Amino acid sequence: MLTERQEAAVLGVLKAQGRYRERNVAMFLLSVKAGLRAKEISMLTWAMITDADGQIAEVISLENKASKGKRGGRVVPLNRVLREALQALRDSQEGAVSDSPVIRSERGRNSERGGRMAPGTIADWFGDLYRGIGFDGCSSHSGRRTFITRAARRISQVGGSLRDVQYLAGHASLSTTQIYIDGDGEAQRKVVDLI
Repeated sequence: MLTERQEAAVLGVLKAQGRYRERNVAMFLLSVKAGLRAKEISMLTWAMITDADGQIAEVISLENKASKGKRGGRVVPLNRVLREALQALRDSQEGAVSDSPVIRSERGRNSERGGRMAPGTIADWFGDLYRGIGFDGCSSHSGRRTFITRAARRISQVGGSLRDVQYLAGHASLSTTQIYIDGDGEAQRKVVDLI
């Protein structure tokens, strides 16, 4: 799981880049602010995040074919920061139409994938990013784990339950969601003091 300080450090590095800055920031935020897997980031099209007027929507409507399993599709509300990053990415992409991939490969415009970055390439990109910053042990799944853990810790503040986190994660089983949630020793200490 990434701390808020680590998340800020990653964004600082990505925003300092010139080439592919908008794409890379959006790719990172799709992981940490929406909990998407590498495959889901790869398969995401503009149609899944735009409304009928072609504007960035309030949600990601992830289709089953873009996710894991037969029922992996789901609706994930868009975090404000992620929404702004997606708008900046859309503004930077010429010719982005509804069936265009959100995350494009630098070499893939004429490929059989229609220009989208392959899931393995996205996973490798995350690994290279984290190693370059010195975040040993982080992978493409670290943002997803961060999203799920943060959602689990805060869901009761908005009247939700772990079942809501399960739906956001796209897990068929709550036990799978629980595997992603990191414990917090400080919170455990505080709750015991309340008993």
